[in-house]
Amino acid sequence: MSSALHAGLLALWSGGRWRGVLVEGPAGSGKSDLALRALDMGFRLVSDDRTLVWSSDGAAFGRAPEALAGLLEVRGVGVLRVPALAFCRIDLAVMSGTPERLPDPEVVILAGTPVRSLSLRLTDASAPHRMKEALCRLGAGPEESYQDGLPAPVAPTMGESAP
Repeated sequence: MSSALHAGLLALWSGGRWRGVLVEGPAGSGKSDLALRALDMGFRLVSDDRTLVWSSDGAAFGRAPEALAGLLEVRGVGVLRVPALAFCRIDLAVMSGTPERLPDPEVVILAGTPVRSLSLRLTDASAPHRMKEALCRLGAGPEESYQDGLPAPVAPTMGESAP
């Protein structure tokens, strides 16, 4: 059994599989615009505007309704046909909203399955980059992801003071 959501679904090849990002928001919030920009960053379209979501083996999955498969609405231009995946697993849900500076991990329930989520202003120029970073860092807490890759602090040696 699947449910239809007012959301788009994009996928990125990462870690040996397609990882999906469900993008939810009201009409006119920038879902399709974000999808268009994300396509330039290596994402693939799964669905635009409406997504059928279901659960299988403890994971949420999504696909486009048959009538909308492979179609992307570009405001001011029209409806474009773009290469699309038939379906993918949903690993992240992005909600239209104002992001917190360092948010605590949040979860939404999709088809009875918990999925990590975050809020983004979908029209921000950095939104596709933030979405990609969040997808690639799933499971890392905010401190770990923020400090990951920074050099370890160096302890002062005898006779030196700490900076």
